[in-house]
This record gives sequence, C-alpha cells and structure tokens, in this order.
Amino acid sequence: MTRRLAGAVLIGVLALTGCATSTEAPEPGLPPVPADSPEVSDEAAAHLCDMIAPELDNWRTQGTAVAKVSFNGTVHNWAARSGGINAAVTRNRAVIDTVTSQHCPEVRERAIQILEVPDLASALAGF
Repeated sequence: MTRRLAGAVLIGVLALTGCATSTEAPEPGLPPVPADSPEVSDEAAAHLCDMIAPELDNWRTQGTAVAKVSFNGTVHNWAARSGGINAAVTRNRAVIDTVTSQHCPEVRERAIQILEVPDLASALAGF
C-alpha cells in the first residue's frame, strides 16, 4: 500500500471514529444504548471471512500499524455491506471475534498474529 493510500485509509478510519463507543445516553433523559450483539447471518459471517483472508499477506507486509488501519477499513466495509450494522458492532466489538471464531478460526488466528493483538476486537478503532 502506498503512503498516499495508507493516509487516505487512515483519514477514512479516523472520520469514522466519531461513532459512539459508549453506552451512555446521547442526550439527558434518553435510555442508554443496549450492548446487544448484532445479528450476523451465516452468509454475512462467511463474507467477513472472505474479506479478511485475502488481506492477510498484505497486512503482514504493511506492518502492524498500517495493517490495523486496513483491518478497520475491512470491518467497516463489511459492517456497512451487512445491513449497516456498524452501530451494533460499536456496541459489541466482540461480535467480530465470535463470528470469525465460528466461521474461520484459522483466518482469525492469523489476523491476530499479524495485528499483534490478543483478539480482533482489540484491533478495532472507531467502533
């Protein structure tokens, strides 16, 4: 990935970091947002795995910092294509680990090693 493209991806991810990551009410008097796990169909889960798998070699060569930005872009793209569940993933980042553990555990493990994180939820920014 070129520096210009990496910078553009970083800007995109940073723009998305404005998504709420709190369960506090956005306005006084409104109830907090529940920390439910989003509904992820088997088809959507397979799609996430299919999006991550071909990127693993790229992420390995990019280095951890740029790979994390690319990973975030992949997850945001997947969530938007999967019925706009970005907000639900924001409330429960662990769903990414649950889905990948169930549908592509080898891909998940390789991604964790490349991103140098204990789990995929830890690598998410802006969610």
